[in-house]
Order: sequence, then structure tokens, then C-alpha cells
Amino acid sequence: MSWITARRRRPVAGYAAVLLGLVTIGAIYAAVTGLGSGIASAASPQASQQQINEGKRLFAVSCSSCHGLGAQGTSRAPSLIGAGAAAVDFQMSTGRMPLKQIDAEAPEKPVTFSQQQIYAIASYIASLGGGPAIPSDAEVSTKGADPALGAQLFDANCAQCHNFAGAGGALTGGKYAPPLTNPTKRQIYEAMLTGPEAMPVFGNHTITPQEKRDIIAYVLQTRSEPNPGGFSLGRVGPITEGLVAWLGGIGALVFAAMWITAKRREERTER
Repeated sequence: MSWITARRRRPVAGYAAVLLGLVTIGAIYAAVTGLGSGIASAASPQASQQQINEGKRLFAVSCSSCHGLGAQGTSRAPSLIGAGAAAVDFQMSTGRMPLKQIDAEAPEKPVTFSQQQIYAIASYIASLGGGPAIPSDAEVSTKGADPALGAQLFDANCAQCHNFAGAGGALTGGKYAPPLTNPTKRQIYEAMLTGPEAMPVFGNHTITPQEKRDIIAYVLQTRSEPNPGGFSLGRVGPITEGLVAWLGGIGALVFAAMWITAKRREERTER
């Protein structure tokens, strides 16, 4: 046992113990947060080396001028290493990327790539390491979801920017929260996972996958809800309603004044 004690007293043994401790802590952290499995499964569905190679080719042609040949980022665009497949799928499936011109907000526009091409580029970005995977159909399914709970979660986390009915709204610095009338269930889920533009990231530890499905169920429900009060006016709240009421009231008063004035002129002419 004396030789073991002697080895423990050597400085190298101390460094080895610290290194072993760091490796152990890293392994525990990866297991708890799901980081280890996220890296392995971050590629698009049924990703293969051939798909990754195709994605790399497409990326070099269409994306590297801004993000760099190795997706390391440039002065024009951020690094995509660690962004994950879900971020790529959201940005490209909504037409926000590739970006035509740099602006405060990347607008939604017609998609220029097929879904298979998007999956290929997403697979390539995922192969660089890290980031959330593209959610499966089961993950975004709203079967059994609770829209009432989703409304509470949406009001607490999303309504400040997207409006209580998902109609969108203006933000500072020329940015805006887009309306939620068009995105698919997967795109809404991916947006919560990745936090595009000015939106914060709502990871699974902040809003659980089930709560995400509840929010999606509420958003889908608002699209089909009738407007018992008449015109919805975009469902953007009392500002629009007050503006319409004010303009309508002023317009009615102006027409009434014009009618009274015209009638008095006719009376004077007759006299």
C-alpha cells in the first residue's frame, strides 16, 4: 500500500484526478440536459452521409457567402456551428433564408428550396455538432393537447409580442413579431426550440414538450374561432378598435355638418 500512497503524492496524480473529475461532471451534465443525444440525433430524419455531402454542396453554393465556407460565420452573418437542424429547417421552410438583403428582421417569403434540400442542409449543419433536432410528427402532434392550458402559457410567454390572438406586433429597432396565422405545427415548435430573430429560446426545461403542444393547440384554435362581435380588425386589440371608432365618429360628424350647411344654403337661396 505504500507505493500507492507514494504515487498519490506525485503532482501528476493530482492533475489526473482533476481531469477525471471534469470528464465525469461533463458526462453527467450531458446526460441530464440531453446534450449528448442531441448532437447525435440533430440531423434531419434518416440522415445519411450522402445527404450530409449534398447539404454541404448546397450550403457552399447558397449560404457560404454570408455564413462562411465552414459555417463559422462572417461579419455579415452569425456562425451556424451548434445551431442545429431545427433552426435550419425553420429558417428555410419559412423562406426567411437565404436572405436577400440584410435588414432588422428576416421577412417570411416564398420557399426557394425543396423540403429534401432543406433536410440535406440541416443534416450538414447538424453534423458540425450541437443544436436541437427537427421534431418528429409525434412530437408536434396536438392530439390530447389542452388548448385552455396553452392559452395560459401563451398569455404568459408569447402574447407580449405576438398579441393574445397571435396577430403579431411591432418591436423595437425595426423588428416585429410575425403573425401566427400561417406557420405549421412543426415551425411553431421549432421557433420555440431555437428562438429565431428577437424571440427568446424556450428550451424543454423552460417550456416542456407537452406545454409546447398545448400552446400549438391554442394557436391553431384561434385560427378557426368565429368573431361574434363582427369585424375582427386583425385582432390586434383596443388600439385598432379605438382608431376605427374615432375615425368613424369624426367622419359621421363631418358629414352631418356638411349636410346641415348645404341645407341652410338651400334655404337661403329659396328666400
